[in-house]
Amino acid sequence: MNKQAIHERIANLRSTLAAQDLTAIIVPSADPHLSEYLPEYWQARLWLSGFTGSVGTLVVTADFAGLWTDSRYWVHAADQLEGTGITLEKLAPGQPNHIDWLAEHLQEGDSVAVDGNVLSIAEQDRLLNAFDANDITLITERDVLTEIWTDRPALPAAKLYAHDQQFLAQSATSKLAAVREGMAEAVATHHLLSSLDDIAWLTNLRGADVDYNPVFLSHMLIDADKAMLFVDTDKVSKDIAQSLKDSGITLADYSAVQEALSALTPDDLLLLDPSKVAVGTLSKMADDVGFIEQMAPSTLLKSVKSDADIDHVREAMRQDGAALAEFFATFEQRLANGERLSELDVDSMLIDVRSRQPHYVSPSFPTIAGFNENGALPHYRATPEKFSYLDVAEGEGGLLLIDSGAQYQNGTTDITRVVGIGQVTAEHKRDFTIVLKAHIALARAHFPDGIASPLIDAICRAPLWQAQMDYGHGTGHGVGYFLNVHEGPQVIAYSASTPKERAMKVGMISSNEPGLYREGKWGIRIENLVVNTPVAKPTETEFGDFLNFETITYCPIDTRLIEPSLLEQTEINWLNSYHSQVFAELKDRVEGAALEWLTERTKAI
Repeated sequence: MNKQAIHERIANLRSTLAAQDLTAIIVPSADPHLSEYLPEYWQARLWLSGFTGSVGTLVVTADFAGLWTDSRYWVHAADQLEGTGITLEKLAPGQPNHIDWLAEHLQEGDSVAVDGNVLSIAEQDRLLNAFDANDITLITERDVLTEIWTDRPALPAAKLYAHDQQFLAQSATSKLAAVREGMAEAVATHHLLSSLDDIAWLTNLRGADVDYNPVFLSHMLIDADKAMLFVDTDKVSKDIAQSLKDSGITLADYSAVQEALSALTPDDLLLLDPSKVAVGTLSKMADDVGFIEQMAPSTLLKSVKSDADIDHVREAMRQDGAALAEFFATFEQRLANGERLSELDVDSMLIDVRSRQPHYVSPSFPTIAGFNENGALPHYRATPEKFSYLDVAEGEGGLLLIDSGAQYQNGTTDITRVVGIGQVTAEHKRDFTIVLKAHIALARAHFPDGIASPLIDAICRAPLWQAQMDYGHGTGHGVGYFLNVHEGPQVIAYSASTPKERAMKVGMISSNEPGLYREGKWGIRIENLVVNTPVAKPTETEFGDFLNFETITYCPIDTRLIEPSLLEQTEINWLNSYHSQVFAELKDRVEGAALEWLTERTKAI
């Protein structure tokens, strides 16, 4: 992005703050649904700063502009913010976040604006707790950017469509009934949903309002007798409207949710997730309406896939595996032929092979194809303006990290593999093998049914810790069923909180993705998707039920990057067994060069 344009936008923003007697503004990476990926209309932080990462918070005052982001984006953000006048503020243990910074640097009587339409209730509580002690005023009723963002993109207008009936194990009617059971347990009269994946799951509808996630902008208000879907009705066909009506769901305009909430009375009790509902959505609701703040019932319900759902996902994984075999066979042959390929070529080739698979819809996130030092940036993305060719000098080598996935009507995929380019070194192999040991440790783990998911993170990290290594991101995230590639409530990350809502349950699908990143050199990550399954027990024990993981990603792990002497026999056995399964699942789905590649890459070590 043009750095001069950023300077002008920040200057215009400061003028607007001064005109409105505001001391500071917070611009988060968020929309009214607190989504991970945002429609262009809500990408204010990107428009103001030029930083393209998915996570970051911008703070602007009369004499300061800073952007807070975590370690995944530090190198990326430093590059994009250079010359903009915006300071990179690193989120790290012991370092102040943007709330701490504001509380420390502002004076009594100062005021901070943040658009309530993109501020969660939970985040507002954190801001108020910090500001009240210093008599700093939080203002959420204004969208300050309206005056300066004159060419703001329109809201998306893609039509809604039904999730293919052949891939549905449960009707919208039965899902609504299950949600109402959760409401009854919480003694709630009403339930507000703003999280888009929850609404898509509940209605069995999908959309294209957000890149990579097949969801649509909407809210939903449910009581014991009625369910109202607030959505742009121009995006709803007659057939979709009828199917909603048949499921007991009434349509209303997207902007009417505030008015509907204003009709609640003191006798009502509203259930909502404070991290997934924006302050602005509640702006017209009476102050004396009671709240129940907890995770939405649908969040846990959709995280636990049915046996039929998992069977469909396995098939999607086979399709994805066949596409990847074709990709890698072609990719390696083109390199062998002397073609000069780039990180961008990797992305386009992956989309090409996947788009030819049945039920393909789109990528599930932006492809990460990072060569050498770019691979050391966990969320790197090559762009036409900045990318690398896969070039190595004669006798030298490098590592290419490829993290990619797809949305199919029968499942969502996410996989990371590492490829050696040229002559890989002993250090490459040592790092790769230790990451593989970590991956296998989690893949083989048994753990109590219902354990808080963050607690099993250490199982994966142990081989890396033993070698005095680590990585800065989580080990695993939940994955949706033709929904968001990042889905809660489970998360395998020791830094996460461990409430009972994060319990591991049979049927949950998660990623297993340890990594290792050497800044300026290379990055390694090995990622498969796994599903929680009961451990088969020959006899009952007094220690309760245990779960383990079934790996459902079918793609070889490159054995040419392994140092076998670092592996124990149990680890070699796991790898050989995994490769035997991959071959069995894919051999009848590929032919020619792809079959030859698959046969070679799945040989036992």
